[in-house]
Amino acid sequence: MICTTIHSIPAPAADRIKGPAGALFTILLPIGLFSASSAAAQEADGERLFRQRCAACHNIEPGQTKMGPPLLGVIGRTAGTVEGANYSQAMQSSGITWDPQSLETFLAAPRQMIRGTRMTVSIPDGAQRAAIINYLESQSPD
Repeated sequence: MICTTIHSIPAPAADRIKGPAGALFTILLPIGLFSASSAAAQEADGERLFRQRCAACHNIEPGQTKMGPPLLGVIGRTAGTVEGANYSQAMQSSGITWDPQSLETFLAAPRQMIRGTRMTVSIPDGAQRAAIINYLESQSPD
């Protein structure tokens, strides 16, 4: 996280720390941490998590298929329909149209949602799933 300006705001007594000779030091927080730029930070976090958790098998670039299908434009797409991707029969016949809720359920436990899927990686942390889904929603095909 990058913070270019640190503002000193009088802190409540509980947030003050006594230093040498009884001097009071105020704990400083970067104000930008809680501002509108946090939406950009969440997208960056989602991109980072996508690269860490998903990019070994999936790409966000159009037309580039790895072990799993590319995920650019996944929101609103019917599961198992990317040309050239190697889908399981279970995924192809699932009838799912991906939306944030179906992705949430799938990423939490892929093999429970679609028995026979080739996807073996789950993302147990709900905040990480949400960040990845938000990142995928923010990406749109040209």
